[in-house]
Amino acid sequence: MLKNKNIIVGVTGGIAAYKAVDVVSRLKKQGANVEVIMTENATKFVTPLTFQTLALNPVYVDMFKEPRNYDVEHISLAEKADLFLIAPATANVIGKVANGIADDLLTTTIMATKSKVIFAPAMNTNMYLNPIVQENIDKLKKLGYEFIEPGVGILACQTYGPGRMAEPVDIVEYIINSFKEKDLKGKKIIVTAGPTIEPLDPVRYITNHSSGKMGYTIANLASIRGAEVVLISGPTYLEPPKNVKLVKVNTTKEMFDAVKEEFDTCHVLIKAAAPLDFRPEKVFDEKIKKKDEDEELNIKYIRNPDIAKYFGNRKKDKIVVGFAAETNNLVQHAKEKLKKKNLDFIVANNIKDPGAGFKTDTNIVTIIDKDGTVTDHPIMSKEKVAEIILDKVKILMDNKG
Repeated sequence: MLKNKNIIVGVTGGIAAYKAVDVVSRLKKQGANVEVIMTENATKFVTPLTFQTLALNPVYVDMFKEPRNYDVEHISLAEKADLFLIAPATANVIGKVANGIADDLLTTTIMATKSKVIFAPAMNTNMYLNPIVQENIDKLKKLGYEFIEPGVGILACQTYGPGRMAEPVDIVEYIINSFKEKDLKGKKIIVTAGPTIEPLDPVRYITNHSSGKMGYTIANLASIRGAEVVLISGPTYLEPPKNVKLVKVNTTKEMFDAVKEEFDTCHVLIKAAAPLDFRPEKVFDEKIKKKDEDEELNIKYIRNPDIAKYFGNRKKDKIVVGFAAETNNLVQHAKEKLKKKNLDFIVANNIKDPGAGFKTDTNIVTIIDKDGTVTDHPIMSKEKVAEIILDKVKILMDNKG
């Protein structure tokens, strides 16, 4: 994913420097060309040889050391960088850059680069929350520098709070996403996700097996690609994507109302949720008790609002995408839904197929366009399915002008 990308990693003097070793290793595995600049203090925590072995490139520390070639090193590194990562980023280096101080090889190179610069802060909680540090961070953000927010937990100093450097896997994911085109910028996309639940009494409710993974994945990728995203989610254990507006709902009616609240100002509605079509006509105030062993319980169900149909028939120039989870006659049922709900296209899958059901990390989908075109896709990650869906959405928006 990072093939032929030149990434400069600046390592400063903090205990989290050990995590930077993992970051460099992961970046290399993604195909990046990685070069490392260390401060003198950083070398007290991890040796330059460690980074050199992983990056397969020389490690730079001393600005005044005899050069390996005729390039001025800080200028050469600054110009070749596609992205500059400082991890860990101490309060010291953040303060220097915020105030235009360039007194070593790392800060001089940061000042000279025109590439995107990303800081991954790591420091004591009190230091991180210090108003001066926060002012420096805010100043750099306003100037276009980016920050990967630190985690909250027990730090090396045994205090608890924010300041722990983000995990290497999250840092690398952030970097990968930084290279993705922001082709949905300026567009508002509503994504519904997960199941809904309908109460029967104070103890019981009905629901389905939807995990929300597909909807959450679409919402995350749409946000990465620059869209303003509203994620309307039924109950799920999933961690919500960053930089999206999360609206939590329980019932289908609540999901309907939440979509209605946002629909007028959106460009796209992607109905990836699995809302219940029916709800109990009566919700009991008290727990339903079993009176004897032979007693039967008969519950009358009534229809819920059909969210996709309602908004599909009121979309005007908006794009509405639907989903169809089926167990038989996949294409036939999906085409019927596509027409009845006036969708721009529908994403259908047979939940009986291995790898295509609820709660999996993969999917096997058939996409049917409004003109009846049917496209089958093999088993793939839900991230890849989300990419295909958003690519189609982008084409439709471009065609609408």
